[in-house]
Amino acid sequence: MSNKQHSTTITLPRGTLDLTYQINAAASSHGSNKQGLDNCNHYQLEDLLGFAQRINPKRAFLFVSKVLGRHIPVAPSTMRHAFTELANLVPNQLPQPILVIGMAETAVGLSAGVHQALQTRYPTALLLNSTRHAQHTADSAESLLTTFSEDHSHASQHLIYQSADTVTQDQLLTSKTLIMVDDEASTGNTCVNVVTALRNAGLTQLAQVHLTTLVDWSLDQNKTDDSAIPEQMAARLAGVDFHRHHLLSGAWQWTDAPNPEPIIMPSVDTTEAGSQALGHTGGWGRFPTIDSTDGFDNYLSRFQTSFAKFSAQDDFAATQLPKKILVLGSNEFVWLPFLLAEWLETHTQKQEANTESQVNFSALTRSPIALGGAITTMLSFSDNYGLGMTNFAYNVDPKEWDLIVLCVETSEDSVDELWKDLDNVLVVGVDSGHN
Repeated sequence: MSNKQHSTTITLPRGTLDLTYQINAAASSHGSNKQGLDNCNHYQLEDLLGFAQRINPKRAFLFVSKVLGRHIPVAPSTMRHAFTELANLVPNQLPQPILVIGMAETAVGLSAGVHQALQTRYPTALLLNSTRHAQHTADSAESLLTTFSEDHSHASQHLIYQSADTVTQDQLLTSKTLIMVDDEASTGNTCVNVVTALRNAGLTQLAQVHLTTLVDWSLDQNKTDDSAIPEQMAARLAGVDFHRHHLLSGAWQWTDAPNPEPIIMPSVDTTEAGSQALGHTGGWGRFPTIDSTDGFDNYLSRFQTSFAKFSAQDDFAATQLPKKILVLGSNEFVWLPFLLAEWLETHTQKQEANTESQVNFSALTRSPIALGGAITTMLSFSDNYGLGMTNFAYNVDPKEWDLIVLCVETSEDSVDELWKDLDNVLVVGVDSGHN
């Protein structure tokens, strides 16, 4: 497996991004799951990433994933392959119990995909995602476990909830291995903040931490040898055995353009509960869960009923599905919508009439990104949570799709008029009530 060094320079309106990287360098450093490594695809930089300008004074650039299904629509099968490849890099024989934790909002689907793939080896691993959506009725049984900060983010504050089930809560608190899943690591600060917060909240038995990302830029800027963990990371996680797993790694250096134009970031840094109630969507990780597919059967049935009505059918028939379908998750509610998109991809390909079928997945987001680079189009609209916040959909042209399935964890009526006014948009909401 090659450790060849590569370098490139990305020019953006507010400056230049110099990258030094190596392809799938982690696989050469972590050899405890040989079968997974032998099957790894050696993703190239252009397979994984595009680049864009953030509307954020803290950091002017954004790594835009091409396999995450967040800012660029992508086939569910492509996403699933990346989830599995990343999970395969995690070693065997880790100390248990194991906690897989994902970072809101971008990585909550990635974490669930990695968790599901890991369950072939670790069937009792817990999944828990951070969230920026406070619960309306969080009482003593379903209260916050802890909070932490993601310093460079457009929305820096994260919430982590504990479980109302005593057995699950006991397993959570006795976790020995933490697998932290994110789309990318830039400095490693978020990982340190998460581990520190969890240990302070009672996870005192953590022995190993595995930072598991699609791309890791947290290496020393002057030393891109992936076998060398930055000394500051090891020192800041004293008493914990620290490892990294990723499909591509390296270091970045940002240089501001001369006299860059000032930018104003929209107000998106809130963890308040919105006016719209969150519906029952099963256990996809906002609270600790072992079964991340809990709730999907009900959600699939809800889609099928909604589509039958939308297409004026008495009953749902897969043969009536159009050729080009885009499934959109919304903010943190992406895992069940992804599973729906995956189901649609499989079932449209089975139809002889849909030999040229295309199903893609993407998501609405609160992340403000400027047009240019990997971001070719932008739709902006009011959020469906009743937060009075602007949301965005990137690289989505509604005219290009026969059907857009917009999945929200609120009621159908909560979506912006922009979506209601489009004839090819089917909104699939949920029953109101506590999540």
